[in-house]
Amino acid sequence: MHYHGYLWVGAKERFDQEALRRPPYPEPPPAGCKPELIQRYREVAAEFPIVDLPPLETAYWLVKPRSLVRGTWEEAKDAGAWLGARVAEYAPRFASEWERNFADPVGLFNSVAAKLNSGGDATLGFYLERPSYLSLAVVTCSPNSARPELACPVERGETV
Repeated sequence: MHYHGYLWVGAKERFDQEALRRPPYPEPPPAGCKPELIQRYREVAAEFPIVDLPPLETAYWLVKPRSLVRGTWEEAKDAGAWLGARVAEYAPRFASEWERNFADPVGLFNSVAAKLNSGGDATLGFYLERPSYLSLAVVTCSPNSARPELACPVERGETV
């Protein structure tokens, strides 16, 4: 088992495009339904695997282009340290004063490492000033406990 880190920062309006953040249904719309529905299904089916938006279900980061992987770690503690460092890096830009002042890197690190060690994924999100949004995720890989059928985007020993 190993871990991949993902980071996305962008306009809140783009983050709110939920149709592009969820995988398409396994079955296309039935023949004879509205052409707009069929066209929308085709668009989502083509865009979901390649769009850089954070998926609604964390494990689906694994189907995204491997160029979106920001780091790969063999140890949960290293992945947790990366996540904590990103939170500290972006904290001055958090929209909420409470979140800016809350920085508890030890608690965050321990919580993330425990979740990853148990086979889970870790996801954090923060509104930034402007308004923008920061999405951070560490995904357990090979296999992912929530979606074991999803292949790893990076081969063992390969660098991104």
